[in-house]
Amino acid sequence: MQKTTRRQALQGAALLPVVGSLTSRRASAQGAAWPSRPVRIIVPFPAGGTTDLLARILAEQLRQRLGTPFVVENRGGAGGSIGSDAVAKADPDGYTLLMATIGTASINYELYKDSITYKPEDLAAVSNVSNVPNVLAVPTNSPSRTLQDFVARAKSTSGGLTYGSSGNGSSLHLTGELLKAAAGIDLIHVPYRGSGPMLTDAIAGRVDLAIDNLPSSIGHIEGGRLRALAVTSPRRSPSLPDVPTVREVGLPGVEKVAWFGIQAPARTPPAIIDRLATEIHAAVTDAGTRGKIAELGGEAVGDRPEEFKSLIDAEITRWAEVIRRANVRAD
Repeated sequence: MQKTTRRQALQGAALLPVVGSLTSRRASAQGAAWPSRPVRIIVPFPAGGTTDLLARILAEQLRQRLGTPFVVENRGGAGGSIGSDAVAKADPDGYTLLMATIGTASINYELYKDSITYKPEDLAAVSNVSNVPNVLAVPTNSPSRTLQDFVARAKSTSGGLTYGSSGNGSSLHLTGELLKAAAGIDLIHVPYRGSGPMLTDAIAGRVDLAIDNLPSSIGHIEGGRLRALAVTSPRRSPSLPDVPTVREVGLPGVEKVAWFGIQAPARTPPAIIDRLATEIHAAVTDAGTRGKIAELGGEAVGDRPEEFKSLIDAEITRWAEVIRRANVRAD
């Protein structure tokens, strides 16, 4: 009996490398076979915003690299939660991806904690595509020439000045809360359904300050329809080299960047995740693509899945603290 048991154990041990090899080959085959049909990239916001612009740049580059259509599908609502939930519940086969944001992948878990229908573990990190500074801008007829001017006006204006964002609980809204705390001023938040209508009202002077991701505002700034007062990145944006950072004007507490990356449904085969991350890195670090992202005011990243996951985990904790401190509530 003892010899038989030992022989069986030895036979089982001998099979382990074979089984491991078969599993490895199967995973590799999955990655090699993907993609064999069009891939959807769900953008959980309306067309025309920063998330949409970056997704379309990436989709075109991946189409060229992989020879398969990457189709951008806008599915907005609930601060990006509707589109994100659709991806979290999609088949984990690599054919439905999410253009995730700082909001959908970190802020929303605290902001919509009583109603959100997906969890962090329902989505797999693939790659951070781009970091993007926020920009603080005013109408060109505003008396505020600098951010210091705006802060002084806010302190002397009874009832407070207004600032617009792309929505309640968005990273732009929370940037406004950071500005209020850092500058010791009272501002009235005016939420919009996306950056487009917010910028329209800002240009018309119906809000005193616009807080937006730089890519969706830069055309208006360069066209003279808005005046940029500061960017929230650690360094000046190469696209707006004359615009100071918030740290330069004495408000380091407002220094935050938005980020946009690709997530996939949990349980997507690792070989597909790995190949997709590799292709995204090659796509966004290509000189032409990097230039397109820079023209929008963004910085190409293209990191590995484990790096992107670490960022997401840290941001979930960081923004939950901001939301609780500012007592922000979802609509």
